[in-house]
Amino acid sequence: QAYLSYSNIAALTHLAGKTGWDITKTLDNVKIWTHEEGAVLSLKVEMQVKVPSHVAFSLLSDFSLRQRWDKHFLTCKVLQAVSEEEKIYHVISAPLIGHQPRDFVILVSQRQPCRPQEPYTVAVRSVTLRAVPPSLGFCRSEILCAGFQIHRNSSSSCTVCYFNQVTSGVMPYLAANLTGSSKSIEDSALECIKFLE
Repeated sequence: QAYLSYSNIAALTHLAGKTGWDITKTLDNVKIWTHEEGAVLSLKVEMQVKVPSHVAFSLLSDFSLRQRWDKHFLTCKVLQAVSEEEKIYHVISAPLIGHQPRDFVILVSQRQPCRPQEPYTVAVRSVTLRAVPPSLGFCRSEILCAGFQIHRNSSSSCTVCYFNQVTSGVMPYLAANLTGSSKSIEDSALECIKFLE
């Protein structure tokens, strides 16, 4: 468990530190970037939020609040509280037309910054839990690496960066968006800002 937790945080930190991100869209307080490396597509959504960074961190690290702003989350329940900083959740996502509803078993690891210039981190990855095997009626999907980094801008504002290393399980939700036929990424980002503020 300690290794999984460490690698969860390390993978997100590594993804966030990559160079060569291409900006695909800029709105008033949202920027969307993509990064392609071989067959791996990564997504970065940068949001300017008018709340202190510790408030954004406490709201975003509690995944049971996620369906309040993310319409892709139908349900999200805690399966296991591994420690104060680690929880395992079972997520059911809204079905897309022509697809079975998907479900995910995810480990969410949260870390406060050790030094003032470091971000708050909420890292997400899929895990296997014997108690929750794949079930009929759902397509069990995988999150390789996703999560949030929250950077303090001032005592009352912060920059929230959401990252997702896109797998085939998540791809249907993003494909329509990146070709411009759907606005779900922007809409989710704007809902997230509204929720945090």
